[in-house]
Amino acid sequence: MADTREERFMRMTLELAIENVKSGKGGPFAAIVVRGDEVIASGTNQVTTTNDPTAHAEVSAIRAACARLDSFQLSGCEVYTSCEPCPMCLGALYWARPDHIYFCATRDDAAASGFDDSFIYDEVVREFGKRNIATNRILPGEASRPFDAWEIKEDKIRY
Repeated sequence: MADTREERFMRMTLELAIENVKSGKGGPFAAIVVRGDEVIASGTNQVTTTNDPTAHAEVSAIRAACARLDSFQLSGCEVYTSCEPCPMCLGALYWARPDHIYFCATRDDAAASGFDDSFIYDEVVREFGKRNIATNRILPGEASRPFDAWEIKEDKIRY
């Protein structure tokens, strides 16, 4: 039986992840952005080679696809990622607004290989004063100033 379209794109993503490991460029993660039957962009994890903790496969693929499409949104596109997106990548994907996200490995699969991001899921729901990295709100009386400037800006681009 022939692969479905989605299985073909996922296998392509998995091969990118494996090649990324073999090349030494980063961890075992890859993502592609697809529109129709065309791969718009791809990305691999390059955290350790770029010294950039945000250089995850999904973020890299989103940046490349948005640049190619000259848009800050990926509506009409699908994202294939070798692993369930971490909290940062999931947030980036939601901001990018693709039509669909496909993944292969789960966060538990990743954790079993040493890529455990469960602590971030735990941190997000904690109150500010109870997080592991000190987090404090200051100048609450001035919090609305940037939003006030946004509200009166006439030529803003909403997103």
